[in-house]
Amino acid sequence: MDLLDLPDNPVPPDTAVVAAVTGDGVTLRVARFPADRRPVRGTVVIFQGRGEQIEKYFRVVGELRARGFAVVAFDWRGQGGSARLVGADVGHVGRFSDYRLDIEAVRRQVALPDCPPPFFGLGHSMGGHILLAAAEILPPWLSRLVLTAPMLDFQGQSRARLRRIAGLVCALGLGATGTPGHGERVAAVRRFEGNPLTGDRAMHRIMMDLTAIRPDLGVGTPTWRWVLEAARSMDRMDEPDFPATVPLPVLMVNSGGDRIVSPAAVERMARRLRTAGYVLVPGAEHEVTMERPAYRAQFWAAFDAFVPGSAA
Repeated sequence: MDLLDLPDNPVPPDTAVVAAVTGDGVTLRVARFPADRRPVRGTVVIFQGRGEQIEKYFRVVGELRARGFAVVAFDWRGQGGSARLVGADVGHVGRFSDYRLDIEAVRRQVALPDCPPPFFGLGHSMGGHILLAAAEILPPWLSRLVLTAPMLDFQGQSRARLRRIAGLVCALGLGATGTPGHGERVAAVRRFEGNPLTGDRAMHRIMMDLTAIRPDLGVGTPTWRWVLEAARSMDRMDEPDFPATVPLPVLMVNSGGDRIVSPAAVERMARRLRTAGYVLVPGAEHEVTMERPAYRAQFWAAFDAFVPGSAA
């Protein structure tokens, strides 16, 4: 349950690391960070992407604390320092709705008892997808959502084809096996030149160091069950009645240069939602909050304009 402390990515001061246990018995690693200034403006809960870990967000945590927010960050089931479901070499989930159990555990056991209201959600990639899919159950706890590069469709791959293949593999009882091609994807990510995550060299080095020093914080390829459940959840979001299930204000921040999730799908969803704001950051790679300063500044300007009381 400890956090990895690196010289260029130190654990923020006054951090508390605790465990939360979900309704189905999965232990989650959760961290609480107090605000750095007064008055305290509430709490931002970070909902990370697939394969990420709390440590990756230390710089984001610092930005939020300096704005007067307390912060909660946690590792989803099956990744980071939380309990693994079928082993560390694959990223697995039985159903995407299981992630709602993680949200509920963090809400009841950490956020509500120990953190100041009001509460806001900051979700990235898979975390943004999970928040949007679960939006109907989030109020009155979370009052606004900020989603960066939410995973609403796969980029450069046919969802229908992936769904068919994953469905067949799962029907054969092999849903917990990993998808192929992971080695090539990892190699592309680990090289700074041309990587699809960020153009910020220092942040890229931190991302790579985290799992090089602590391999247990990393996660391997998604399983075929994860792919199938992700595709089914995306299909649900495409249904005409889905926008009516999102009752709270949402800011969608789209990375114009994204090569991991589909920027076009993010833009389409922003048009469909009744309560959505939309910001495009042209040229930004997938990790806009961890990008070069010019891109990060655009994100934080949008965040400050959207989240009540956040401007300095």
